[in-house]
This record gives sequence, structure tokens and C-alpha cells, in this order.
Amino acid sequence: MPNFMRKLISKLFWWAVTPMAIENAIDGRRNHENVGKAILGKGSKFYPETRVVSRKEDRSRIVIGENSHLRCNLFVFPFGGQIQIGDYSFVGDGSRIWSGDKIIIGNHVMIAHNVDVMDTNSHEIDHLERAESFKQLLKTGHPRTQGSIKCAPVVIEDYVWIGFGSAILKGVTIGKGAIVGAHSVVTENVEPFTIVTGNPAKVSGRIKQE
Repeated sequence: MPNFMRKLISKLFWWAVTPMAIENAIDGRRNHENVGKAILGKGSKFYPETRVVSRKEDRSRIVIGENSHLRCNLFVFPFGGQIQIGDYSFVGDGSRIWSGDKIIIGNHVMIAHNVDVMDTNSHEIDHLERAESFKQLLKTGHPRTQGSIKCAPVVIEDYVWIGFGSAILKGVTIGKGAIVGAHSVVTENVEPFTIVTGNPAKVSGRIKQE
């Protein structure tokens, strides 16, 4: 093979491989950092798009069971919060699970993409307090004390399916086997094996049990 052909093939090879190698290295480092902030069960996986934000010194604030696959954003506020996800569950790309109190997600739960699960208002109700808090956030980051921020646990029981673009708000329990339709906003408890849709979500059907 002529020398110029070897050089050309070598350049084409590195043009193709180098960006991929760099991307794989970045993904590997990000995944290592994510795993270092959580307890990850056997067979469970954080994908490259997963982002975990929590204190490294307390990995028990985010606990994932076995064989669950997560493509989402997991965020635990410095002032408190805990996220527990069971076995064989899935959370899609662009979804955000943010906790200032406690979020419990059971086994065999399917959460689609761009779903928000929040157990906190994240900000104060009073306008002046909220404005001052935001100033402090810009200076020192998220607060380490809850103050007047309202929080309440969220529980998503086994076999629940949550459609894309939905929001699950603080204080809500979604019963076993329930289905939340796409782009629904859940502000109240959902009974087991019930279908809810809309904003705010209302019962639109029941699931027969064989």
C-alpha cells in the first residue's frame, strides 16, 4: 500500500475514533461520580445522561435497588431529602426527581421521559423571603436549612406507569398498578389500579384485576 494511503487511512481513523474515545471517557468519569453519590444495587445502571446531585459523604440519601435503569436527574437538597427506588424500575431521559423530604419509588415502576417528581416547593411562598433567598443561592448555593420551604413525602407504589411530561407534586401517593396519563399534573392521591389524566389529574378509568 502506498505511504500516502496509509497516512490518509490513519487520519480518517483518528478523526472517527478520537471524538468517540473522548465522549466515552467523559461518560465513564460522569458515571463514576454519579455512583459515588448513591448506593446502586446489583444490575442497576446510570446511563450517560444521568446526573446525580447529592452530598458524597452520605450515599445513603439515594438508594437504588437491583436491575433498575435510570436516565434521569436525581437531586437531593442540602437541607434534607432522600430518594429510594426499588427493583426493576425505569426512569426516562429528561425526568427529574428532586427531594427535600423523601421520595419512595417502588418495584417495577415505569416513569417515561420529561417527568417531574417533586416532594418540595423548592422556594418560599412569601415574595420578599423568596427574593432574598435567591440572592443567597447565587452567593452560596442551595440553602442547608429548610426554613419556610414546604415539603411532603411522595410515594409511588409498585407497578405504576407514569406517562411522559407529567408532574407528581409533594404529598402525593400513587397506588399500586395505577397509570398516570401523559402531561398530567398529579396533586392528590391516586388509588391503586386507577387511570388518571389531565391538569389537575382526575380519574378517567379503572384497571380490571383478573
